[in-house]
Amino acid sequence: MNDHHGEFHIETHDIWAAASLLTRLPVPVNHERAGQRGADAAWAFPLVGTLLGLVAGLVAFCLGAIGLPSGMPELFALAALAMMTGGLHEDGLADCADGFWGAMDAKKRLEIMKDSRIGAYGTLALVFAVMLTWLGLLEIGSERFILIMIGICAISRLPMVLAMYSLPNARTSGMAARAGVPSRLSVAIATTLCVALAIAIFGWLGLPILVFVILATLPLFIMALRKLGGQTGDVLGASQQIGMIAAIVAIILLT
Repeated sequence: MNDHHGEFHIETHDIWAAASLLTRLPVPVNHERAGQRGADAAWAFPLVGTLLGLVAGLVAFCLGAIGLPSGMPELFALAALAMMTGGLHEDGLADCADGFWGAMDAKKRLEIMKDSRIGAYGTLALVFAVMLTWLGLLEIGSERFILIMIGICAISRLPMVLAMYSLPNARTSGMAARAGVPSRLSVAIATTLCVALAIAIFGWLGLPILVFVILATLPLFIMALRKLGGQTGDVLGASQQIGMIAAIVAIILLT
């Protein structure tokens, strides 16, 4: 496990480590080295999001090019994202919804979130998240769809890094606990990558879009701290989903 005080350096392998953590893609990862690096590979989360957004955007572009009606390419893009990530982030959102409102104490909430079954709160959260994302992408409907998908998939992974750095682990075991705490430099690099991508894709409006994404996930972090005592892998996944919806909303409002 890493902490704030460990010496940090970038490794190219961090990209594969981050991809193996956030996706189900068959990447050439050295699991022993990935375990040693832990959360210090978090700087590469936005790069993994860039890859996911590129593939999802290409799926939508190709399906639109062969004549599928409006709405279907965007929905297939979301399906592609879920397939590549194994639904990890969606599962985190559902587990948080069930846990946060399904019990009165932190221990019971964490037990509910670990349960593989989904409850009413989780089902509603998933339905709302998918519908909001899909309808938002329909509203954007730009010829720059591939770039937009890259942007929202990249910057929506920054809240995950910020949560890992700023919130304590609510559990002593699990994905987030094993990864540890990213170094300040790792967080700074992830933030810089997101700022650069946001400006490159959206112009200077990318900055308020990124700020909106961060602000939109703050209520989740506050609730996680109050209701669980910190963050878990589910909280990280939920932050990505909320961040993605927030990015889409900000794009609609500002562009």
